[in-house]
Amino acid sequence: MFDSIYSGAVTPSRFFIMAGAALVAGFLYAWIMSFRVRSTRRFFIVTALIPFVVAAVITFVNGNIGAGVAIGGAFSLIRFRSAQGSADEIAAILVAMGSGIAFGMGYIGYGVVILVALAVLFILLGFVPLFEHKSMAEDRLLRITIPESLEYNGTFDEIFAHYLKKIENAGVKTTGMGSMFRLSYKVQMKDPAEEKAFIDELRTKNGNLEIALLPYTETQNQL
Repeated sequence: MFDSIYSGAVTPSRFFIMAGAALVAGFLYAWIMSFRVRSTRRFFIVTALIPFVVAAVITFVNGNIGAGVAIGGAFSLIRFRSAQGSADEIAAILVAMGSGIAFGMGYIGYGVVILVALAVLFILLGFVPLFEHKSMAEDRLLRITIPESLEYNGTFDEIFAHYLKKIENAGVKTTGMGSMFRLSYKVQMKDPAEEKAFIDELRTKNGNLEIALLPYTETQNQL
């Protein structure tokens, strides 16, 4: 089971055995991951097909350096225009690609183990409170829109001192065709229950323009 079916020449029967195993294991993997990863139906269909696609490429290259270089060059021309995926989505795709290499080399047993075992492990680790730091979970992203006529340096300092225990300036940008500024801060509330009162006081200073207080992530912090 764990020996390569390509120990000899790649015959049609061996290829179709590999293809069947890769597709079945891929769809099983995508189904298991759908319980943990929040994404679209199309994402899981593509993830299910990736092991077979990668396996087919590896099978066709089959040690041919010239073909490998040509395929690598063709793949490098592909431009992905979709939005940046989450960490869960990227991990799901990497696992699927890794198993595809095993299938492509004829190691069907290892390919199935990689997909199923890592899918189950991925779900189980999701229930274990690893790497959860309360201090990091408290970080929020504060965005305040102000009119261009307002001098923002020091305007909100008194409010910040009253409600926040930590604040870092994350940048400033113009918006509304240059008629307004958007201030961004990485903050931590002293008391999360005072969130509404905090926003209400900010509204009295910024002319009741838009204010956003969001969970903070490094990728989200884009002005």
